[in-house]
Amino acid sequence: MEKKKLCLVIPTLQAGGMERVMSELAWYFSGKNQLETHMVLYGRNPEVFYKIPGNIMIHKPLSGFNNNLRFISTLGRLWYLRKKVKEINPATVLSFGEFWNSFVMIALMGLSYPVYISDRCSPERYYSRVHRVLRRFLYPRAAGIIAQTSKAKEIYAARFRHDNIKVIGNPIREIKDDKESSKEDVVLMVGRLIKSKHQDELIELFLKINIPGWKLVLVGYDHLQQNNSERLLEIIRKNNAQDKVLLEGKQSDVDRYYRKSRIFAFTSSSEGFPNAIGEAMSAGLPVVAFDCIAGPSEMITDQKNGFLVPVFDFEHFRTKLEILMKDRGLQKKMGDQAKKDISKFYIHHIGEEFYSFLVT
Repeated sequence: MEKKKLCLVIPTLQAGGMERVMSELAWYFSGKNQLETHMVLYGRNPEVFYKIPGNIMIHKPLSGFNNNLRFISTLGRLWYLRKKVKEINPATVLSFGEFWNSFVMIALMGLSYPVYISDRCSPERYYSRVHRVLRRFLYPRAAGIIAQTSKAKEIYAARFRHDNIKVIGNPIREIKDDKESSKEDVVLMVGRLIKSKHQDELIELFLKINIPGWKLVLVGYDHLQQNNSERLLEIIRKNNAQDKVLLEGKQSDVDRYYRKSRIFAFTSSSEGFPNAIGEAMSAGLPVVAFDCIAGPSEMITDQKNGFLVPVFDFEHFRTKLEILMKDRGLQKKMGDQAKKDISKFYIHHIGEEFYSFLVT
């Protein structure tokens, strides 16, 4: 029996939510004997941060991207992507990236391959006029659109008039218990250090709670050229809180932080489908999060496995976080429920949904 070819296209596999999801799907597809799976990286820096199984064929451009000749380099990447996909000759193409899906659609225009696309951000994200025009013209021409949440599907259906939109949440890694890891009085946040995550506000409200023995641990790295780590360090120094608030930077082993923490706090105001919330729940952590337009409410049931807080209501956020920090029994009850509820997003469920939509 001839194998079907699936082509996954993404600009890079650097450390990030979109990239992690693509790597998880690659692992799932690698176990399908009837599939031959290829991955094409075409961005400026086609880095591979996540481990990919050996039977996934990874393709990267041999030439670098010259920012001084940006237009010519961009045309070169378009040509590379088109040429490589034609060489692979896949039955299906899957593209990730709200700014990159239009690039892929342009590169493959006129070819017969069905292209499925998925934005990996808030469905209400603002785009420049050029991007809005491109999306309105190109997205309806995709074979299908994968939305991360029901709200995203509702918005995309109205915006793009597409009749083949499927809601599939992100695959969440199952984080199993480690008997060697003991819990500590730690409030954890995992996320890139960007303004929309509001780590500065989280630090301030955590210090106002001021319960002896508790620490706030932030895992994440500077992104989007915002250089927020220095600004956060200044807040910590100003409050003489070096022993209470820890910036851990980029970590390859995030699981050990989930396992040793008691509570997960997520002050992001704009999300598509936040993997970090799902991973925290998988580790049995109750979550306090802003109820932004899409994502958290797909996983968190308010007052059952965590708390959903109106966006930007930092005082309300502080109150809910303090309630959890003071009640060990509530931490355990909500954490156990979180671990149970998030299992519907494990890869064997989500991977099969992707497979059924793309291939069968």
